[in-house]
Amino acid sequence: MAVTASRAVKPNTPKSTARKSEMELFVWSGTDKRGQKMKGETSAKNANLLKAQLRQQGINPTLVKPKPKPLFGKAGSKITSRDIANFSRQIATMMQSGVPIVTAIEILANGQKNPRMKAMLDDIGAEISGGSPFSDALAKYPVQFDSLFQNLVRAGEGAGVLDTVLDTVASYKERTESLKAKIKKALFYPIAIIAVAVLVSAILLIFVVPQFEATFAGFGADLPAFTRMLVNLSEFMVAYWWMMLLVAIGTFVGLGFAYRRSTALQRLVDRAILKVPVIGNIMHEAAIARFARTLALTFKSGVPLVEALETVAGATGNIVYEDAVLKIRDDIAVGYQMHLAMAQVNLFPHMVTQMVAIGEEAGALDTMLFKVAEFYEEEVENKVDALASLLEPFVMVIIGVLVGSMVIGMYLPIFKLAATV
Repeated sequence: MAVTASRAVKPNTPKSTARKSEMELFVWSGTDKRGQKMKGETSAKNANLLKAQLRQQGINPTLVKPKPKPLFGKAGSKITSRDIANFSRQIATMMQSGVPIVTAIEILANGQKNPRMKAMLDDIGAEISGGSPFSDALAKYPVQFDSLFQNLVRAGEGAGVLDTVLDTVASYKERTESLKAKIKKALFYPIAIIAVAVLVSAILLIFVVPQFEATFAGFGADLPAFTRMLVNLSEFMVAYWWMMLLVAIGTFVGLGFAYRRSTALQRLVDRAILKVPVIGNIMHEAAIARFARTLALTFKSGVPLVEALETVAGATGNIVYEDAVLKIRDDIAVGYQMHLAMAQVNLFPHMVTQMVAIGEEAGALDTMLFKVAEFYEEEVENKVDALASLLEPFVMVIIGVLVGSMVIGMYLPIFKLAATV
């Protein structure tokens, strides 16, 4: 059972005072009028007020104490994009049902199992209770709520349609996360299988091949060239496996650190990904789909086109497209039509620029962009499914070559000895 305590902060209460009157989370247990045991977690200013509130609801409290805090700072897992998408849908649903935003956030905070997410929602609720707009409260967490989310919420607040905007944002987040998850799943499967194949090959070289080498030493004959190569590789792996592991981990960590810090490296990697056969085409179309849907959403919400393009640039997911969108923004700012500016960057297909031109002419740019997004999202989903089917036999071939070549190399001396006998 969950009991919710309402916040009682005066409208003119300064933020400093609001901070002092923040709720504390208590765990409690008790019995109701039927004698049945009940327990729960509830936010309240102090234990006495919570006990009084429970008695008003017909519950006789036997235990009320603050919820223990984690020993080592903030516990809980990282707040993911999926968590934000779920939050967007839940708060949109409650606000459309007439629940005040402060109450909605408090309900969501009390229902969180992740302490990090709960702490963030508690802070956002406290900011709003203290008089801050919802968009300003979200701005305190730019990692979780990007500029797109903040701008859309700000536009919804200005137009008095915050619940509608939040519903649109929730749909956008859910669709984006679904598309990202599908692409990651298609790419993760072959990478995981190849990684396992490499690990199995390393185990064979370190533990199995040396056993065969001891056996071959008693043959008194020269080993085939391929077998000798495997034996030499095995000896190197046995002697320096720790160094190879450190080099692999160091390279992975170093490249990740350099990628986050270097814009030039990001541009090089993103440009290279777009040129990879099959995968590059999927990334192209995924970036176009994100561009079209994000721009349609922001433009429909009342954000000016130039400002919307600045927000959209970071949502494309590829720095090459980000640079292109910023160039389009600059061209539109000096008076170019959008379809002409898009044609100059030489990244968008002719169909996209033509649909944008039609949308500009008809005064329905957001509608045409939504259609472009739906078309390319469907294309990406179909190509990801086809890629998964295409990669399965390819992965099997790689595994067969890696493991099969070792087996053949180890048995070649036996075949040679049998032929000699």
